[in-house]
Amino acid sequence: MAAFQPAPTMAQAWQCQPPRFLPRPALELPPSGQVRRTAIDGYVLALSWSPEYCRGRISDPSARFQCSGEIGDFGFVLHGLWPEAKGANYPQYCRAVGVLPRRSVSDNICLSPSPQLLQHQWAKHGSCMAATPDAYFAAARLLFEAIEFPDMARLSREPERGTRLTAVTLAERFADLNDGLPAYAITVQTNSKGWLQEVRICLGKDFKPRQCPAFTRRALAAAQIKIWRGR
Repeated sequence: MAAFQPAPTMAQAWQCQPPRFLPRPALELPPSGQVRRTAIDGYVLALSWSPEYCRGRISDPSARFQCSGEIGDFGFVLHGLWPEAKGANYPQYCRAVGVLPRRSVSDNICLSPSPQLLQHQWAKHGSCMAATPDAYFAAARLLFEAIEFPDMARLSREPERGTRLTAVTLAERFADLNDGLPAYAITVQTNSKGWLQEVRICLGKDFKPRQCPAFTRRALAAAQIKIWRGR
């Protein structure tokens, strides 16, 4: 199966400008009993729909960079690149890691616009995949930047025009735009009211799209979804 073709750099955050000063995140230690060093069988690239995440969080200090508009307005952002196992017991917190350097935060804040989220992803997932944060985030960035995204504003209006928008429809729109990315390698997550939260892409050990495992959480293919366009 063909790999993704490169797309314009940071297509979902082209206007993002890292601030001159960024706080360093807090050290994250694994919760008791949460260290798992299971073998890696694949990966998930999790893409968060920022307008939905930011609904009601515009004034939340912990969501400042993602939701206030201070460094840009975001569409999809990288939630994380996660290693998977053969079952639901995915590896996590494989080794102790320190606080991310300021440079690592600055280099990746337009990819995942939260210093603490970057720290969390490195501690929980990156520690099982790469020797350094630079290597981990470089792999995540390469995969993220290879994706061409649908026109989400247009998609969000389809139900208003009488067109049924379902989880499988959204997966198919992604597949149509990306050579080598079949709809069966894409899952959609919604909240309890049917609003889009995330799109996740299932990858094999070679980082190429694969059929999502049966244990993967997802909205039902025929489930109707809604897309929040933001403020």
